Amino acid sequence: MGNNESKGLTLTEKIIKNHIIDGEMIKGTEIGLRIDQTLTQDATGTMAYLQFEAMGIDRVKTERSLAYIDHNTLQSGFENADDHRYIGSVAKKHGIYFSRPGNGICHQVHLERFGKPGKTLIGSDSHTPTGGGIGMLAMGAGGLDVAVAMGGGAYYITMPKVVKVNLTGKLNDWVSAKDVILKVLQIMSVKGGVGKVIEYCGEGVKSLSVPERATITNMGAELGATTSIFPSDETTLAFLKAQDREEDFVALSADPDAVYDEEINIDLSELVPMAACPHSPDNVKTVKEIGAIKIDQVCIGSCTNSSLQDMLKVAHILKGKTIHPDVSLSIAPGSKQVFNMLADCGALSILIGAGARILESACGPCIGMGQSPTQRESLCVPSTETS
Repeated sequence: MGNNESKGLTLTEKIIKNHIIDGEMIKGTEIGLRIDQTLTQDATGTMAYLQFEAMGIDRVKTERSLAYIDHNTLQSGFENADDHRYIGSVAKKHGIYFSRPGNGICHQVHLERFGKPGKTLIGSDSHTPTGGGIGMLAMGAGGLDVAVAMGGGAYYITMPKVVKVNLTGKLNDWVSAKDVILKVLQIMSVKGGVGKVIEYCGEGVKSLSVPERATITNMGAELGATTSIFPSDETTLAFLKAQDREEDFVALSADPDAVYDEEINIDLSELVPMAACPHSPDNVKTVKEIGAIKIDQVCIGSCTNSSLQDMLKVAHILKGKTIHPDVSLSIAPGSKQVFNMLADCGALSILIGAGARILESACGPCIGMGQSPTQRESLCVPSTETS
């Protein structure tokens, strides 16, 4: 810990301290971490599992490893189906949980069913930091890194700096968690998080639900950050209770005297609706600055904004209304759980009645699988993580 050894620890440092198996907690030096959980998705999973099988290990050594099928779900040829069949066979053989196509986006499903506060998670997808919304140290990694972790090996990173984002106040109507991370991007830029963990603290955290926190940590990837993380508190407990996973709860937060490398203060009550304009996530403008523009397509979903809370907001706005004939709206619930809950509460019928195209629970338009722009000059407004 260097000069800060006798001082309090950040939440990030607490989790690293509990998982470090190689190196010392000195900023800027290489450390090896024990990994509790791994995840893959099908676009990157095939190579990861080929590498894992080449190691000759019978069963995964992690507490839990998961293989999700959520990217290449359109079967225009035999290749995707073959990949899915191969991944399923590897999962069955080596003790990996397998999530079938249509079951949901890896990050949304993992948050709902498998994420645990205080655990380490690496995934072969850049938006794995979504798990930070529940208090995990969750990081995107290469397929080989994930394969090594499944085999019980350490995951090596540079001991990161920790940035404290102190949240105060409460979001106003029509302002969302997406606006919080867009504000951070506006402040830090797409390169401002490199070599850093973004740690959210302050009284304002209490006003944000776990799905809202996950939206913020998810887009920490656009900062170039190692990961982002929220404390695990009563809100986290309520979320886990609702998932019938109360036993997974652990209260976690930074020490009061924790030392941070940087600090950013954001008053949630001062934020206004914003959007990331082409061609970079940090090209952030307020909706007022953008002004009135003609929209051709709207895509709601992706691992950033596909929770039940997101979908219910859309249904509330569209209730009793019809989509403009010149606009195409697609909606992809983040998981089958979200899909079922939308159906049970009647929100799904509102969305269908308004004229929305309902897509399966998968990445969909975010990766160009469906709802592609009809022409080069078409203007699409997506709820995805990149613009």
